[in-house]
Amino acid sequence: MATHYAPTSFSNSYEFTAGSGYQLPEYPFVAPPEIASGETAHHPIVIVGGGLAGLTLAGLLARHGIRCVLLDEDNTVGVKGASSRGICYTQRSLEIFERLGIYERIAAKGIQWSVGRTFAGNDEVYSFDLRQQGAFNLSSQPPFINIQQFYIEGYLVERIHDLGHAEIRWSNRVIGFEQDDAGATLTVTTPAGDYRIRAEHVIDATGSRSPFRAWAGASVTARKGDDRWCIADVRFSKHPPVERHTWIEAPFNENRAVWQHLMGDNVWRIDYQMAPHADPEQVSREDVVRERLTRQFGADCEIEIVWVGPYAYRSECIDKMRCGRVFFMGDAAKVVSPFGARGGNTGIADADNLAWKLAAVMSGHAAPALLDSYHDERHEAATQNVLVTNRTARFLRPADGVEKLFRTAALSLARQHVFARQFVNTGRMAIANPYTRSSACCDTGGLPVQNVSFQWADGSAGTVNDLLAWAGSRMLLLLFGDVSDACIERTKALAASAPLLCVQVLGADEPARVKEHVRDPKGHLQGACHVFGHAWALLRPDSYIAATGEVVDASLIDALARALGAVGGDK
Repeated sequence: MATHYAPTSFSNSYEFTAGSGYQLPEYPFVAPPEIASGETAHHPIVIVGGGLAGLTLAGLLARHGIRCVLLDEDNTVGVKGASSRGICYTQRSLEIFERLGIYERIAAKGIQWSVGRTFAGNDEVYSFDLRQQGAFNLSSQPPFINIQQFYIEGYLVERIHDLGHAEIRWSNRVIGFEQDDAGATLTVTTPAGDYRIRAEHVIDATGSRSPFRAWAGASVTARKGDDRWCIADVRFSKHPPVERHTWIEAPFNENRAVWQHLMGDNVWRIDYQMAPHADPEQVSREDVVRERLTRQFGADCEIEIVWVGPYAYRSECIDKMRCGRVFFMGDAAKVVSPFGARGGNTGIADADNLAWKLAAVMSGHAAPALLDSYHDERHEAATQNVLVTNRTARFLRPADGVEKLFRTAALSLARQHVFARQFVNTGRMAIANPYTRSSACCDTGGLPVQNVSFQWADGSAGTVNDLLAWAGSRMLLLLFGDVSDACIERTKALAASAPLLCVQVLGADEPARVKEHVRDPKGHLQGACHVFGHAWALLRPDSYIAATGEVVDASLIDALARALGAVGGDK
């Protein structure tokens, strides 16, 4: 029997949690074959950590037909203490989950919302409706869906089993790591014994307490804050509007901040900002939580506490997203405060970015150098998200002096003047980050493409995700408008020699020149690709633009080479 393995311990002060809790699924432990054989088996890709980022990566790799092994130290989704953790999932994440085949389940269980209202005291000082904003209103997915994180993780586990290719090993904890020029070796402990496993690529999705940072010699830029919160998941007899409500100075919470969201199962998430040095055990006691809830909702409100626990936020970002054979993603790569839903959603985006690149390299469609662009793109996104969330944290807990003076002035002006409401910062909502420093994109690329609709040649409805599914693991070239015979011949020759699908995009009445064509009568597809008139757009499997242009010439060949890691470049 193993001498190292022990049940997963508490983290993030979850030992102080209370409430009836959530019923999480438990998955059986199966002894890995390496224990019986005593051999060090080789696997191309090993993912460590079965949270949101790790499971999303495993699912996306399976969708591309790439084999991988996922090791998780626990036997369930969620975390020890049964918290719901992340709850707000962005349109971009929902588009990724639609490609993966679990979006409909998320939409059926979760709560859609687009309206946010911000209060200071009893005054509403700011509001928005994301459906009225051009960045959100054309996708086939809504701006946001609220759902407990463990539901999505459970859906991912089931989808991975359906797809095949990916093997999940529960109750497998990595306790040692070493790497060389040819690969990496992991030492793993389980309830049945220890074993070693060899991998070409290791993906660290173990979270904010990652041991791989030290093992791989990764450096981290960190800032520790004193912002403490108490998170309560509750059901109650009162039913506020299905909106995101935030209070910067809540009179029912000693003029500290409060967040209010509805999730699945008719459970409300209420986040209460605590004093800087609050005792986590005391603020999480059920009687204290009930008193806090009663002050907000009234003594006549019936309350069921589902889960409650303290949390302290910090921010940190790894300096390199890749160290040799190890790729860092999710909270292992960066930790941000949750304001604006930039935590779990960016881990999902990390997985989407790395999955197609690993698939392209493992299948021989791209050069190994393509994997270096993972750092270019996702480190830029991580540093931007850390910056944005740190600004929000400072607004919500300003330091004495200039920061507090600024917040007081902003709130005072926002009560009367529209222009000042832009300075009220309760969380800039997460978006799909642009890539401006990527070696895999040209200057015209690096922008995301929404999952907008169009018409197939037979008049039926389609979406960008349908086009990406048609392309599979290939790049997708969209040719807008009429094309010449010479252009058709060039693109045919290019598609015959590279992993590329070429599709002509026409208006409602334009004649088709090639069999592979679709129609874009409302111009949504062209707008989503950030081009106008007669132009082309080269899309990657993660629905990002690699490049755009007006003429099919050598610039397209260069863009395709860059997108496949065959040509380097500085942005």
